Amino acid sequence: MRAIVPVTFLFMGTVLFSSCAKKEEPPLPIFGEREVKGTDTVYHTIDTFKFVDQDSAEVTNDTFKDKIYVADFFFTSCRTICPIMKTQMLRVYDSIQNDANVLLLSHSIDPEYDTVGLLHDYAERLGVKSDKWHFVTGNKEDIYKIAQTSYFATALEDKSEPDGFIHSGAFLLIDKAKRIRGKYDGTKEEDVNRLLADIQRLEKEYAK
Repeated sequence: MRAIVPVTFLFMGTVLFSSCAKKEEPPLPIFGEREVKGTDTVYHTIDTFKFVDQDSAEVTNDTFKDKIYVADFFFTSCRTICPIMKTQMLRVYDSIQNDANVLLLSHSIDPEYDTVGLLHDYAERLGVKSDKWHFVTGNKEDIYKIAQTSYFATALEDKSEPDGFIHSGAFLLIDKAKRIRGKYDGTKEEDVNRLLADIQRLEKEYAK
């Protein structure tokens, strides 16, 4: 019996070590339709765009070249979900402000009211850097189109609504290939927690 005890201990120790070994996380999903062409799979990507941010700088797809970014749709005079979204996006900003690989992109769905000057003041009040978080305005139809057809997000005018617009509260995680890798409810803290974790997961994918 004395000879068996240490052997049993070692065996149990081996089992314990094995069960505690971390499993590798699978890649994040890729959202949208896909098409198989020969041996290649072509995924849905964000369409080309051109807007103007709070510093009057042109913002295009090239602004996010080789970057991960988080996109959303809002308007500064919104009194319903936007204040909650702003609070949650500030959490995202705080977590990535020193991360050179990640940017933020917020589209105004009320470009007639949300001028460049107003967006500049809005960003200043939030205390955020314009090279890290772009607040963009532009042609209303272009913003609505890219919301609905590229990001699969709701953005449209509706005079029956309290503030005259309907828009999604979604935060969209976009990878370096312009593909949607996650969709999160920007009004829910637990969903934004999941976004923060998924940003790290996506960065690990690129680090491999």
